[in-house]
Amino acid sequence: MKISMIAAMSENRVIGINNDLPWHLPDDMKYFMETTKEHHVIMGRKNYESLPPKFSPLPNRTNLVVTRQGDYEAPGCELFTSIESAVEFAEKNGEEELFIIGGGQIYQLGMEMSDKIYLTEIDAHIDGGEVFFPEMGEEWKETSRSHHPADDRHKYAFDFVIYEKV
Repeated sequence: MKISMIAAMSENRVIGINNDLPWHLPDDMKYFMETTKEHHVIMGRKNYESLPPKFSPLPNRTNLVVTRQGDYEAPGCELFTSIESAVEFAEKNGEEELFIIGGGQIYQLGMEMSDKIYLTEIDAHIDGGEVFFPEMGEEWKETSRSHHPADDRHKYAFDFVIYEKV
């Protein structure tokens, strides 16, 4: 089973402010939805709680929520106390490509076990960030990049970048 991470980050590695995305980029959201559709997705509790009600749980995906809260409830989701147990669940279910979708702590835990990163690199420096995407080591090599310019629906230009572990 391939383990991938998918995220969007600013030039200064910001991925979240006030438990929300600090930008509105419809084509990035579409890319996320299409890439993760029909797959298992792992997220932390805070990330799960940040989902808009109409997207909670994320439709057409098996939602795996990692939390240390033993009595936590997330209707329509599978709950786990570790990222490793969530990965094991996905593998037992026959998943071919599992997606780690955040937040910051979950990305940090997933960095070592991941094979691939789908990263939207946003051409903006975001002030006030509270959650950051982890630094990537030299084992990550860029294998694909596609540019999306700023336009009337997208305040910032951005690139869809794929990194693979070598």
